[in-house]
Amino acid sequence: EVRSGIYSALFHPDQLVSGNEDAANNYARGHYTIGKELIDTTMDRIRRMADACSGLQGFLVFHSFGGGTGSGFASLIMERLSMDYGKKSKLGFSIYPAPQVSTAIVEPYNAILYTHTTLEHCDCAFLVDNQAIYDICRANLNINRPTYTNLNRLIAQIISSITASLRFDGALNVDLNEFQTNLVPYPRIHYPLATYGPVVSAE
Repeated sequence: EVRSGIYSALFHPDQLVSGNEDAANNYARGHYTIGKELIDTTMDRIRRMADACSGLQGFLVFHSFGGGTGSGFASLIMERLSMDYGKKSKLGFSIYPAPQVSTAIVEPYNAILYTHTTLEHCDCAFLVDNQAIYDICRANLNINRPTYTNLNRLIAQIISSITASLRFDGALNVDLNEFQTNLVPYPRIHYPLATYGPVVSAE
């Protein structure tokens, strides 16, 4: 989908990393097995992009808490980013699992294991409740069976609003470090919940 979909032009093909198998909704596979095979290639691609930046502020990491790749491999990437780019900010935008829309019974375990990583290696973790996104689509946008496109567009709108201060002039949050200063009361309590309103349908 990323390589051949309608948004494929947004992604440089040399920066895409793919493997032959997934992590099977298993944190350990994503972190220790499949992750170990792909981490060096992934970090090399990140290093190339970072070297091309004139003033690297930090990293925005998008992933889910519930899947094996989203939890296990993302935690491995965060650990390596802390090692290689210690002083740079790391902001996470994460889909948090909910029992009503769960795709795997082990999602709570993956979420708990990844949460430990965010305590040490993430400066600010914005959580998006999976169930809430579905509920907003049904209740506010009159979409009875939301597709991933519907969900992703709503999440994109939220993230666009959060990061607007980085892209436009303003008094608050002019760089990634200020997110931490303004939103995080104590270093280990860095989990602002992303809320958004009003959400209204086109009709």
